[in-house]
Amino acid sequence: MIGEPQRAFYGNQYSLTMPVFSHYGVGLWVPEVGGAIDPESEAHDLIMSVFGGMSKGERSRVKVRVRTAMTSQAKIEGRFLGGRPPYGYRLADAGPHPNPGKAADGRRLHKLEPDTATAPVVRRIFAMYLANNGYFAIAEALTRDGIPSPSAADPARNPHRTGEGWAKSAVKNILSNPRYTGRQVWNKQRKDEVLLDVNDVALGYETRMRWNNKNSWVWSDTMAHPPLVTVNDFELVQKIMAASGRGRTGTRQRKVRRHYILRGRMLRGLCGCKMQSHQAHETAYYRCRYPNEYALANHVQHPRNVYVAERDIVPALDNWLLKAFAPRRLTDTIRRLHAAQPDAGPGSVAPEIAAANKIIAACEAKLAQYRAIADAGGDPATVAAWMAEVNAQRATTLAQRDTATAAQAQAPRRLTEDDIRRLVRSFDDIRNTLRDADSREKSNVYRELRLALTYNPGQNKISVEAKSDTDYCGVTVRVRGVTRTITPPPMTIGTTLELAQL
Repeated sequence: MIGEPQRAFYGNQYSLTMPVFSHYGVGLWVPEVGGAIDPESEAHDLIMSVFGGMSKGERSRVKVRVRTAMTSQAKIEGRFLGGRPPYGYRLADAGPHPNPGKAADGRRLHKLEPDTATAPVVRRIFAMYLANNGYFAIAEALTRDGIPSPSAADPARNPHRTGEGWAKSAVKNILSNPRYTGRQVWNKQRKDEVLLDVNDVALGYETRMRWNNKNSWVWSDTMAHPPLVTVNDFELVQKIMAASGRGRTGTRQRKVRRHYILRGRMLRGLCGCKMQSHQAHETAYYRCRYPNEYALANHVQHPRNVYVAERDIVPALDNWLLKAFAPRRLTDTIRRLHAAQPDAGPGSVAPEIAAANKIIAACEAKLAQYRAIADAGGDPATVAAWMAEVNAQRATTLAQRDTATAAQAQAPRRLTEDDIRRLVRSFDDIRNTLRDADSREKSNVYRELRLALTYNPGQNKISVEAKSDTDYCGVTVRVRGVTRTITPPPMTIGTTLELAQL
Protein backbone atom coordinates (compact mmCIF):
# COMPACT_ATOMS: atom_id res chain seq x y z
CA MET A 1 0.00 0.00 0.00
CA ILE A 2 1.47 3.34 -1.10
CA GLY A 3 -0.29 6.46 0.14
CA GLU A 4 1.81 8.96 -1.82
CA PRO A 5 3.20 7.43 -5.03
CA GLN A 6 5.02 10.63 -5.93
CA ARG A 7 7.24 9.94 -2.91
CA ALA A 8 7.67 6.22 -3.56
CA PHE A 9 8.92 6.17 -7.15
CA TYR A 10 11.44 8.47 -8.81
CA GLY A 11 11.73 8.81 -12.57
CA ASN A 12 11.33 5.39 -14.19
CA GLN A 13 11.64 3.36 -10.98
CA TYR A 14 8.04 2.15 -11.23
CA SER A 15 8.61 0.57 -14.65
CA LEU A 16 11.69 -1.20 -13.26
CA THR A 17 10.09 -2.33 -9.98
CA MET A 18 6.57 -3.42 -11.01
CA PRO A 19 7.75 -6.42 -13.10
CA VAL A 20 9.50 -7.76 -10.00
CA PHE A 21 6.29 -7.40 -7.95
CA SER A 22 4.31 -9.18 -10.66
CA HIS A 23 6.87 -11.98 -10.87
CA TYR A 24 6.53 -12.77 -7.16
CA GLY A 25 2.78 -12.19 -7.04
CA VAL A 26 2.95 -9.09 -4.83
CA GLY A 27 0.02 -6.71 -5.22
CA LEU A 28 0.49 -2.95 -5.23
CA TRP A 29 -2.30 -0.68 -3.94
CA VAL A 30 -2.38 3.04 -4.69
CA PRO A 31 -5.40 5.18 -3.60
CA GLU A 32 -4.87 7.60 -6.49
CA VAL A 33 -5.77 4.89 -9.04
CA GLY A 34 -8.70 3.58 -7.03
CA GLY A 35 -7.10 0.53 -5.44
CA ALA A 36 -4.93 -2.24 -6.86
CA ILE A 37 -2.52 -1.54 -9.71
CA ASP A 38 -3.18 -3.56 -12.84
CA PRO A 39 0.16 -4.37 -14.51
CA GLU A 40 -1.64 -4.79 -17.85
CA SER A 41 -3.40 -1.41 -17.69
CA GLU A 42 -1.92 1.31 -19.89
CA ALA A 43 -3.78 3.95 -17.87
CA HIS A 44 -2.16 2.77 -14.64
CA ASP A 45 1.28 2.79 -16.28
CA LEU A 46 0.68 6.32 -17.51
CA ILE A 47 -0.48 7.58 -14.10
CA MET A 48 2.46 6.02 -12.26
CA SER A 49 4.87 7.42 -14.85
CA VAL A 50 3.40 10.88 -14.22
CA PHE A 51 3.94 10.43 -10.47
CA GLY A 52 7.57 9.45 -11.16
CA GLY A 53 8.05 12.58 -13.23
CA MET A 54 6.49 14.71 -10.49
CA SER A 55 8.89 13.20 -7.96
CA LYS A 56 11.89 13.90 -10.20
CA GLY A 57 10.73 17.47 -10.80
CA GLU A 58 10.16 18.12 -7.10
CA ARG A 59 13.62 16.76 -6.29
CA SER A 60 15.16 19.11 -8.83
CA ARG A 61 13.24 22.09 -7.44
CA VAL A 62 14.28 21.28 -3.86
CA LYS A 63 17.89 20.97 -5.00
CA VAL A 64 17.77 24.39 -6.68
CA ARG A 65 16.15 26.04 -3.64
CA VAL A 66 18.66 24.55 -1.21
CA ARG A 67 21.69 25.47 -3.32
CA THR A 68 20.37 28.99 -3.85
CA ALA A 69 19.86 29.47 -0.12
CA MET A 70 23.31 28.11 0.73
CA THR A 71 24.90 30.31 -1.93
CA SER A 72 23.28 33.40 -0.38
CA GLN A 73 24.26 32.37 3.15
CA ALA A 74 27.88 31.85 2.13
CA LYS A 75 28.17 34.98 -0.06
CA ILE A 76 26.16 37.55 1.87
CA GLU A 77 26.31 36.30 5.48
CA GLY A 78 29.65 34.46 5.30
CA ARG A 79 28.05 31.66 7.29
CA PHE A 80 29.94 28.48 8.11
CA LEU A 81 27.90 25.80 6.35
CA GLY A 82 29.23 22.71 8.07
CA GLY A 83 31.99 20.19 7.62
CA ARG A 84 35.24 19.80 9.50
CA PRO A 85 37.23 22.99 10.10
CA PRO A 86 40.39 23.35 8.01
CA TYR A 87 43.73 22.73 9.69
CA GLY A 88 44.65 25.86 11.61
CA TYR A 89 41.11 26.65 12.70
CA ARG A 90 38.63 25.32 15.24
CA LEU A 91 34.88 25.70 15.61
CA ALA A 92 33.49 28.35 17.97
CA ASP A 93 29.95 29.12 19.01
CA ALA A 94 28.29 31.92 16.99
CA GLY A 95 24.95 32.22 18.82
CA PRO A 96 21.54 30.64 18.38
CA HIS A 97 20.29 29.51 14.99
CA PRO A 98 18.31 32.21 13.14
CA ASN A 99 15.58 29.70 12.29
CA PRO A 100 13.16 29.79 15.29
CA GLY A 101 12.28 26.11 14.95
CA LYS A 102 15.92 25.00 14.92
CA ALA A 103 16.76 27.43 17.73
CA ALA A 104 14.01 25.86 19.85
CA ASP A 105 15.67 22.47 19.32
CA GLY A 106 18.93 23.84 20.66
CA ARG A 107 20.66 24.22 17.28
CA ARG A 108 23.37 26.89 17.20
CA LEU A 109 25.53 28.50 14.56
CA HIS A 110 29.29 28.01 14.42
CA LYS A 111 32.18 30.03 13.12
CA LEU A 112 35.89 29.50 12.57
CA GLU A 113 38.51 30.87 14.90
CA PRO A 114 42.30 30.34 14.80
CA ASP A 115 43.63 27.36 16.71
CA THR A 116 46.48 28.49 18.91
CA ALA A 117 48.39 25.23 18.33
CA THR A 118 48.06 24.85 14.54
CA ALA A 119 47.49 28.39 13.19
CA PRO A 120 51.23 29.28 13.45
CA VAL A 121 52.02 26.13 11.45
CA VAL A 122 49.84 27.34 8.57
CA ARG A 123 51.61 30.70 8.55
CA ARG A 124 54.96 28.91 8.57
CA ILE A 125 53.98 26.74 5.58
CA PHE A 126 53.06 29.80 3.49
CA ALA A 127 56.23 31.61 4.52
CA MET A 128 58.44 28.63 3.65
CA TYR A 129 56.79 28.18 0.26
CA LEU A 130 57.25 31.86 -0.58
CA ALA A 131 60.90 31.37 0.42
CA ASN A 132 61.28 28.85 -2.46
CA ASN A 133 60.86 25.67 -0.38
CA GLY A 134 59.04 22.81 -2.10
CA TYR A 135 56.30 20.57 -0.74
CA PHE A 136 58.68 17.83 0.35
CA ALA A 137 61.15 20.22 1.97
CA ILE A 138 58.33 21.79 3.98
CA ALA A 139 57.00 18.36 5.02
CA GLU A 140 60.50 17.23 6.07
CA ALA A 141 61.07 20.36 8.16
CA LEU A 142 57.73 20.07 9.97
CA THR A 143 58.23 16.37 10.66
CA ARG A 144 61.80 16.90 11.83
CA ASP A 145 60.60 19.54 14.31
CA GLY A 146 58.02 17.15 15.77
CA ILE A 147 54.97 19.11 14.60
CA PRO A 148 51.93 16.78 14.34
CA SER A 149 50.47 16.41 10.87
CA PRO A 150 46.76 17.21 10.32
CA SER A 151 45.81 13.55 10.80
CA ALA A 152 47.94 13.27 13.96
CA ALA A 153 46.55 16.53 15.36
CA ASP A 154 43.01 15.14 15.12
CA PRO A 155 43.35 11.32 15.26
CA ALA A 156 39.72 10.75 16.27
CA ARG A 157 38.54 12.02 12.88
CA ASN A 158 41.36 10.38 10.95
CA PRO A 159 41.46 6.75 12.15
CA HIS A 160 42.36 5.58 8.62
CA ARG A 161 45.69 7.44 8.64
CA THR A 162 48.88 6.66 10.52
CA GLY A 163 49.86 10.28 11.23
CA GLU A 164 53.55 9.32 11.19
CA GLY A 165 54.66 12.39 9.28
CA TRP A 166 53.65 15.24 7.01
CA ALA A 167 52.68 14.34 3.46
CA LYS A 168 53.31 16.44 0.38
CA SER A 169 49.58 16.33 -0.36
CA ALA A 170 48.78 17.84 3.05
CA VAL A 171 51.13 20.76 2.42
CA LYS A 172 49.69 21.28 -1.05
CA ASN A 173 46.09 21.27 0.21
CA ILE A 174 46.88 23.85 2.87
CA LEU A 175 48.54 26.11 0.30
CA SER A 176 45.50 25.75 -1.99
CA ASN A 177 42.81 26.46 0.62
CA PRO A 178 41.38 30.00 0.12
CA ARG A 179 39.67 30.06 3.52
CA TYR A 180 42.98 31.01 5.14
CA THR A 181 42.40 34.51 3.69
CA GLY A 182 39.50 34.99 6.14
CA ARG A 183 36.71 34.61 3.59
CA GLN A 184 34.17 31.83 3.53
CA VAL A 185 34.39 29.72 0.35
CA TRP A 186 31.70 27.26 -0.66
CA ASN A 187 30.84 25.07 -3.67
CA LYS A 188 34.38 23.83 -4.23
CA GLN A 189 33.04 20.33 -4.91
CA ARG A 190 29.87 18.85 -6.37
CA LYS A 191 28.11 15.51 -6.51
CA ASP A 192 27.64 13.94 -9.94
CA GLU A 193 25.44 10.93 -10.68
CA VAL A 194 27.28 8.61 -13.04
CA LEU A 195 25.80 5.59 -14.81
CA LEU A 196 26.99 2.28 -13.41
CA ASP A 197 26.91 0.75 -16.89
CA VAL A 198 26.30 2.75 -20.07
CA ASN A 199 25.19 -0.47 -21.78
CA ASP A 200 22.54 -1.18 -19.13
CA VAL A 201 20.93 2.04 -17.90
CA ALA A 202 18.53 0.08 -15.65
CA LEU A 203 21.40 -0.63 -13.25
CA GLY A 204 21.12 2.99 -12.08
CA TYR A 205 23.67 5.55 -10.95
CA GLU A 206 26.39 6.04 -8.40
CA THR A 207 27.31 9.37 -6.78
CA ARG A 208 30.84 10.72 -7.19
CA MET A 209 32.44 13.81 -5.70
CA ARG A 210 34.21 16.05 -8.23
CA TRP A 211 35.98 19.39 -8.07
CA ASN A 212 34.24 22.42 -9.50
CA ASN A 213 36.00 24.95 -11.66
CA LYS A 214 37.50 27.76 -9.62
CA ASN A 215 35.15 30.22 -11.32
CA SER A 216 32.18 28.38 -9.73
CA TRP A 217 33.40 28.81 -6.15
CA VAL A 218 31.23 31.05 -3.94
CA TRP A 219 33.22 33.62 -1.93
CA SER A 220 31.84 35.66 0.94
CA ASP A 221 31.61 39.40 0.28
CA THR A 222 33.25 40.27 3.61
CA MET A 223 35.63 38.69 6.09
CA ALA A 224 33.91 35.77 7.83
CA HIS A 225 36.68 34.78 10.28
CA PRO A 226 40.19 35.96 11.25
CA PRO A 227 42.66 35.41 8.38
CA LEU A 228 45.86 33.44 8.79
CA VAL A 229 47.53 34.81 5.64
CA THR A 230 47.07 37.96 3.61
CA VAL A 231 45.21 37.94 0.32
CA ASN A 232 48.36 39.10 -1.51
CA ASP A 233 50.44 36.22 -0.12
CA PHE A 234 47.74 33.68 -0.98
CA GLU A 235 47.39 34.94 -4.57
CA LEU A 236 51.16 34.95 -4.99
CA VAL A 237 51.31 31.33 -3.82
CA GLN A 238 48.62 30.37 -6.34
CA LYS A 239 50.54 32.02 -9.16
CA ILE A 240 53.72 30.16 -8.24
CA MET A 241 51.85 26.83 -8.05
CA ALA A 242 50.12 27.43 -11.39
CA ALA A 243 53.39 28.43 -13.04
CA SER A 244 54.94 25.18 -11.81
CA GLY A 245 52.06 23.14 -13.21
CA ARG A 246 50.97 22.10 -9.72
CA GLY A 247 47.68 23.96 -9.45
CA ARG A 248 44.81 21.55 -8.79
CA THR A 249 42.28 23.77 -10.57
CA GLY A 250 44.63 25.38 -13.06
CA THR A 251 44.92 22.42 -15.41
CA ARG A 252 42.43 20.16 -17.07
CA GLN A 253 41.84 16.83 -15.37
CA ARG A 254 43.85 14.12 -17.06
CA LYS A 255 41.90 11.11 -18.22
CA VAL A 256 43.05 7.63 -17.31
CA ARG A 257 44.16 5.98 -20.54
CA ARG A 258 44.21 2.47 -19.17
CA HIS A 259 41.82 0.51 -16.98
CA TYR A 260 43.47 -1.07 -13.94
CA ILE A 261 41.73 -4.24 -12.77
CA LEU A 262 42.97 -4.07 -9.16
CA ARG A 263 42.80 -0.32 -8.72
CA GLY A 264 42.10 0.46 -5.06
CA ARG A 265 42.43 -3.24 -4.09
CA MET A 266 46.21 -3.43 -3.53
CA LEU A 267 47.71 -2.55 -0.14
CA ARG A 268 51.35 -2.35 0.92
CA GLY A 269 52.06 -4.63 3.87
CA LEU A 270 54.71 -2.47 5.57
CA CYS A 271 52.97 0.92 5.57
CA GLY A 272 49.34 -0.13 4.99
CA CYS A 273 48.94 2.41 2.17
CA LYS A 274 47.05 1.77 -1.04
CA MET A 275 49.38 1.08 -3.93
CA GLN A 276 49.18 3.47 -6.87
CA SER A 277 48.21 2.35 -10.35
CA HIS A 278 51.07 2.94 -12.78
CA GLN A 279 51.88 2.12 -16.38
CA ALA A 280 55.39 1.57 -17.74
CA HIS A 281 56.35 0.11 -21.13
CA GLU A 282 52.67 -0.69 -21.90
CA THR A 283 52.49 -2.82 -18.73
CA ALA A 284 50.24 -2.14 -15.72
CA TYR A 285 51.98 -2.01 -12.35
CA TYR A 286 51.02 -1.22 -8.77
CA ARG A 287 53.58 0.74 -6.84
CA CYS A 288 54.14 2.21 -3.40
CA ARG A 289 56.27 5.34 -3.15
CA TYR A 290 55.80 6.07 0.53
CA PRO A 291 59.13 7.93 0.97
CA ASN A 292 58.26 10.21 -1.96
CA GLU A 293 54.92 11.23 -0.44
CA TYR A 294 55.60 11.40 3.31
CA ALA A 295 58.37 13.06 5.24
CA LEU A 296 60.31 10.22 6.86
CA ALA A 297 62.73 12.12 9.10
CA ASN A 298 63.21 9.88 12.16
CA HIS A 299 60.52 7.50 10.96
CA VAL A 300 60.22 3.95 9.64
CA GLN A 301 62.51 2.71 6.92
CA HIS A 302 60.77 2.01 3.65
CA PRO A 303 62.03 1.11 0.16
CA ARG A 304 61.96 4.08 -2.15
CA ASN A 305 59.86 2.22 -4.73
CA VAL A 306 57.92 -1.06 -4.52
CA TYR A 307 56.51 -2.44 -7.77
CA VAL A 308 54.41 -5.46 -8.66
CA ALA A 309 53.04 -6.20 -12.15
CA GLU A 310 49.32 -6.69 -12.70
CA ARG A 311 49.94 -9.47 -15.21
CA ASP A 312 51.61 -11.50 -12.46
CA ILE A 313 48.73 -11.14 -9.99
CA VAL A 314 45.48 -11.50 -11.93
CA PRO A 315 46.06 -15.03 -13.34
CA ALA A 316 47.00 -16.37 -9.91
CA LEU A 317 44.05 -14.58 -8.31
CA ASP A 318 41.57 -15.95 -10.85
CA ASN A 319 43.09 -19.40 -10.47
CA TRP A 320 42.52 -19.30 -6.69
CA LEU A 321 38.91 -18.15 -7.08
CA LEU A 322 38.19 -20.80 -9.70
CA LYS A 323 39.72 -23.48 -7.51
CA ALA A 324 37.88 -22.31 -4.40
CA PHE A 325 34.56 -22.54 -6.26
CA ALA A 326 35.38 -25.68 -8.26
CA PRO A 327 33.00 -28.65 -7.76
CA ARG A 328 35.79 -30.87 -6.42
CA ARG A 329 36.72 -28.23 -3.83
CA LEU A 330 33.20 -27.39 -2.69
CA THR A 331 33.34 -29.53 0.44
CA ASP A 332 36.46 -27.79 1.74
CA THR A 333 35.22 -24.32 0.70
CA ILE A 334 31.83 -24.88 2.35
CA ARG A 335 33.55 -25.96 5.55
CA ARG A 336 35.75 -22.87 5.57
CA LEU A 337 32.82 -20.56 4.84
CA HIS A 338 30.81 -22.14 7.64
CA ALA A 339 33.66 -21.66 10.10
CA ALA A 340 34.17 -18.03 9.03
CA GLN A 341 30.68 -16.93 10.00
CA PRO A 342 30.13 -14.74 13.07
CA ASP A 343 28.71 -16.54 16.10
CA ALA A 344 26.04 -13.94 16.87
CA GLY A 345 22.55 -14.72 15.55
CA PRO A 346 18.98 -15.48 16.56
CA GLY A 347 20.02 -18.89 17.84
CA SER A 348 22.39 -17.46 20.44
CA VAL A 349 21.99 -14.99 23.30
CA ALA A 350 23.77 -11.68 22.83
CA PRO A 351 25.84 -10.36 25.79
CA GLU A 352 23.52 -7.33 26.08
CA ILE A 353 20.46 -9.58 26.45
CA ALA A 354 22.18 -11.82 28.99
CA ALA A 355 23.21 -8.80 31.09
CA ALA A 356 19.68 -7.38 30.93
CA ASN A 357 18.20 -10.72 32.06
CA LYS A 358 20.45 -10.68 35.13
CA ILE A 359 19.36 -7.14 36.07
CA ILE A 360 15.67 -8.02 35.58
CA ALA A 361 16.04 -11.11 37.76
CA ALA A 362 17.73 -9.04 40.49
CA CYS A 363 14.94 -6.45 40.34
CA GLU A 364 12.25 -9.12 40.67
CA ALA A 365 14.08 -10.60 43.68
CA LYS A 366 14.18 -7.15 45.33
CA LEU A 367 10.47 -6.61 44.66
CA ALA A 368 9.64 -9.94 46.30
CA GLN A 369 11.78 -8.94 49.28
CA TYR A 370 10.04 -5.56 49.60
CA ARG A 371 6.60 -7.21 49.47
CA ALA A 372 7.65 -9.46 52.33
CA ILE A 373 8.77 -6.41 54.35
CA ALA A 374 5.41 -4.72 53.68
CA ASP A 375 3.51 -7.84 54.76
CA ALA A 376 5.60 -7.94 57.97
CA GLY A 377 4.44 -4.43 58.93
CA GLY A 378 7.08 -2.20 57.40
CA ASP A 379 6.48 1.49 56.73
CA PRO A 380 4.21 1.61 53.62
CA ALA A 381 5.60 4.94 52.34
CA THR A 382 9.23 3.78 52.55
CA VAL A 383 8.49 0.40 50.94
CA ALA A 384 6.49 2.10 48.17
CA ALA A 385 9.43 4.40 47.39
CA TRP A 386 11.77 1.40 47.22
CA MET A 387 9.44 -0.50 44.92
CA ALA A 388 8.95 2.53 42.64
CA GLU A 389 12.72 2.89 42.21
CA VAL A 390 13.18 -0.80 41.41
CA ASN A 391 10.19 -0.83 39.04
CA ALA A 392 11.69 2.11 37.13
CA GLN A 393 15.00 0.29 36.78
CA ARG A 394 13.21 -2.88 35.68
CA ALA A 395 11.16 -1.01 33.06
CA THR A 396 14.28 0.65 31.63
CA THR A 397 16.11 -2.66 31.43
CA LEU A 398 13.11 -4.35 29.80
CA ALA A 399 13.11 -1.67 27.08
CA GLN A 400 16.84 -2.15 26.53
CA ARG A 401 16.39 -5.92 26.29
CA ASP A 402 13.58 -5.53 23.76
CA THR A 403 15.76 -3.26 21.62
CA ALA A 404 18.65 -5.73 21.72
CA THR A 405 16.32 -8.63 20.94
CA ALA A 406 14.88 -6.81 17.91
CA ALA A 407 18.38 -5.98 16.64
CA GLN A 408 19.44 -9.60 17.04
CA ALA A 409 16.35 -10.84 15.21
CA GLN A 410 17.22 -8.63 12.24
CA ALA A 411 20.80 -9.90 12.14
CA PRO A 412 21.57 -12.57 9.52
CA ARG A 413 21.28 -16.03 10.94
CA ARG A 414 24.21 -18.41 10.99
CA LEU A 415 24.02 -20.65 7.91
CA THR A 416 24.42 -24.37 8.19
CA GLU A 417 26.62 -26.30 5.78
CA ASP A 418 23.46 -27.50 4.00
CA ASP A 419 22.35 -23.88 3.56
CA ILE A 420 25.70 -23.01 2.05
CA ARG A 421 25.61 -26.06 -0.18
CA ARG A 422 22.32 -24.86 -1.64
CA LEU A 423 24.14 -21.71 -2.77
CA VAL A 424 26.57 -23.57 -5.02
CA ARG A 425 24.82 -22.23 -8.07
CA SER A 426 26.29 -18.81 -7.22
CA PHE A 427 29.75 -20.42 -7.29
CA ASP A 428 29.12 -21.54 -10.85
CA ASP A 429 28.09 -17.98 -11.75
CA ILE A 430 31.38 -16.68 -10.36
CA ARG A 431 33.40 -19.29 -12.24
CA ASN A 432 31.65 -18.61 -15.54
CA THR A 433 31.93 -14.85 -15.17
CA LEU A 434 35.63 -14.90 -14.33
CA ARG A 435 36.31 -17.24 -17.22
CA ASP A 436 34.52 -15.10 -19.83
CA ALA A 437 34.73 -11.53 -18.48
CA ASP A 438 37.01 -8.79 -19.78
CA SER A 439 39.11 -6.54 -17.55
CA ARG A 440 36.32 -4.11 -16.62
CA GLU A 441 33.87 -6.89 -15.78
CA LYS A 442 36.50 -8.66 -13.70
CA SER A 443 37.12 -5.44 -11.83
CA ASN A 444 33.40 -5.24 -10.98
CA VAL A 445 33.44 -8.82 -9.69
CA TYR A 446 36.50 -8.15 -7.53
CA ARG A 447 34.89 -5.02 -6.12
CA GLU A 448 31.63 -6.74 -5.22
CA LEU A 449 33.51 -9.67 -3.67
CA ARG A 450 35.27 -7.04 -1.49
CA LEU A 451 38.67 -8.36 -2.52
CA ALA A 452 41.61 -6.95 -0.55
CA LEU A 453 45.19 -7.83 -1.54
CA THR A 454 48.18 -7.07 0.70
CA TYR A 455 51.60 -7.26 -0.93
CA ASN A 456 54.54 -8.25 1.29
CA PRO A 457 57.71 -8.08 -0.85
CA GLY A 458 59.97 -9.09 2.01
CA GLN A 459 58.09 -12.38 2.34
CA ASN A 460 57.40 -12.72 -1.40
CA LYS A 461 53.70 -13.17 -0.65
CA ILE A 462 50.37 -11.58 -1.45
CA SER A 463 47.60 -12.07 1.12
CA VAL A 464 44.13 -12.19 -0.43
CA GLU A 465 40.78 -11.86 1.33
CA ALA A 466 37.31 -12.00 -0.23
CA LYS A 467 34.59 -10.67 2.03
CA SER A 468 30.98 -9.86 1.16
CA ASP A 469 28.72 -7.81 3.43
CA THR A 470 25.77 -9.26 5.29
CA ASP A 471 23.38 -7.07 3.31
CA TYR A 472 24.98 -8.01 0.01
CA CYS A 473 22.47 -8.69 -2.76
CA GLY A 474 24.74 -9.50 -5.69
CA VAL A 475 26.57 -7.90 -8.57
CA THR A 476 25.21 -7.63 -12.09
CA VAL A 477 27.73 -7.75 -14.94
CA ARG A 478 27.49 -8.16 -18.69
CA VAL A 479 29.47 -10.93 -20.39
CA ARG A 480 29.31 -11.17 -24.17
CA GLY A 481 26.05 -9.26 -24.23
CA VAL A 482 24.42 -11.42 -21.53
CA THR A 483 23.61 -9.97 -18.09
CA ARG A 484 24.50 -12.18 -15.12
CA THR A 485 23.91 -11.65 -11.42
CA ILE A 486 26.38 -13.10 -8.90
CA THR A 487 25.15 -13.64 -5.34
CA PRO A 488 27.79 -15.22 -3.08
CA PRO A 489 27.00 -15.86 0.61
CA PRO A 490 27.93 -13.12 3.12
CA MET A 491 31.11 -14.68 4.53
CA THR A 492 34.87 -14.36 4.35
CA ILE A 493 37.51 -16.59 2.79
CA GLY A 494 41.16 -15.88 2.15
CA THR A 495 44.49 -17.29 1.03
CA THR A 496 48.14 -16.37 0.53
CA LEU A 497 49.70 -16.40 -2.93
CA GLU A 498 53.43 -17.10 -3.04
CA LEU A 499 55.41 -14.75 -5.25
CA ALA A 500 57.09 -17.79 -6.79
CA GLN A 501 53.70 -18.82 -8.14
CA LEU A 502 53.21 -15.54 -9.97
